[in-house]
Amino acid sequence: MPIKTAKGFSKLSKEAKMEWIVNEYLGGDDTNIKLLKSYWHNDAETQKIHDEFIENTITNFYIPFGVAPNFLINDRIYCVPMAIEESSVVAAAAKNASFWMERGGFKSTVISTIKIGHVHFAWYGEFSTLKNFVNSIKDKFYSETESITANMRSRGGGIKDINVVDRSDLEPNYYQLEAKFETCDAMGANFINSLLEEFAKILERELQSSNLSDSDKKIVIIMCILSNYTPECIVKCEVSCKIDELSEDPSMDKEEFAKKFEQAIHVANIEPYRATTHNKGIFNGIDAVVIATGNDFRAVEACGHTYASKDGQYKSLTNVEIKDGNFKFWIELPISVGTVGGLTSLHPMVKFSHQLLGNPDAKSLMKIIAAVGLAQNFGAVRSLVTTGIQKGHMKMHLLNILNQLGASKEECEKIKLFFSDKVVSHSAVVNEFCKLRGIKNNVSIKNNS
Repeated sequence: MPIKTAKGFSKLSKEAKMEWIVNEYLGGDDTNIKLLKSYWHNDAETQKIHDEFIENTITNFYIPFGVAPNFLINDRIYCVPMAIEESSVVAAAAKNASFWMERGGFKSTVISTIKIGHVHFAWYGEFSTLKNFVNSIKDKFYSETESITANMRSRGGGIKDINVVDRSDLEPNYYQLEAKFETCDAMGANFINSLLEEFAKILERELQSSNLSDSDKKIVIIMCILSNYTPECIVKCEVSCKIDELSEDPSMDKEEFAKKFEQAIHVANIEPYRATTHNKGIFNGIDAVVIATGNDFRAVEACGHTYASKDGQYKSLTNVEIKDGNFKFWIELPISVGTVGGLTSLHPMVKFSHQLLGNPDAKSLMKIIAAVGLAQNFGAVRSLVTTGIQKGHMKMHLLNILNQLGASKEECEKIKLFFSDKVVSHSAVVNEFCKLRGIKNNVSIKNNS
């Protein structure tokens, strides 16, 4: 039976949307409606807030919210909120936070906080004419947008610079009005985009009323949009210790470990296949904090990956130095986040996250996020060059496998004890589960899991 197209779907009530989906796609099975409703918040007002974050909301989608304690960052201890579904990420962050807390902690520094946006346009004259013209009207971009920038300027932000950029070597007649902004504790997307649209109007109007030739007055505004690539919104975080302090395992040769660790980072700097997974692990930690604090993890991650390619090849976002018996490991990357506006004042769990962190300003949050990314990467590389990544990851994944199998609490405890000194694999867990239950043929169990 063909599925009907949805006309006026957005105007339906939440209940009507669910009924339509169940009837058209799920064979009218009402258990699906019960499932969707079971994820609604029990407080109607709180649920209403969630409903209005996006369009066509029918329910909530839960992501585990955990915390990583013992993060010593710039001599202050934080308990860091993390929202993520992947096993072992929070555990690794907490473990490595404790490791570095005993070695002086993380040292984070914000290098710059400038954000960028562009008016992209086509123009058909000589670049020198355009550049001179833009410089002659530059004051108007500031003065005619004072009503938009007033609040931001009162906090120390606003428009920092405006220049015209020639990209006609890549696309005929293509130019940019590039503007730089300081948005203080706000992410600033709406602020920047509003200004860029005003800049476009001013540029077009001033060209039309100028004394330039008719051909030089012609301009086509292509688009006005901020860039999520913010190479001037940079934070650096580092850890350091004596090589002799690098391991808590007396059987491990510290010098050999340091050398292998250094080589692993070098591999990530020369081999994009490795660099991609290397940086993905960094963002396991970064994204979890960005999500928990109500920021845009997609923008942060896209920016980070672009930054990793800034020299023409995709590379590691972390680096290491071993010198005179000392080990130094650091990360430097752009992180653009806000602590006011957006979800920060609406989402109850986002509010909680900010309170847990002591209500940091944007710079402080950048420092925290960078530290978590560095901790995550240190732990991953340490595992890779010693025990291998699967030992720790599969130990954490064990509970997920047992939940898939429907194991009871008692069975979970017995199986966890069984694997305390063994390598965890999916098939091995299924076999032990079946043995515990006296199931001789485990084929159906494997297929269903």
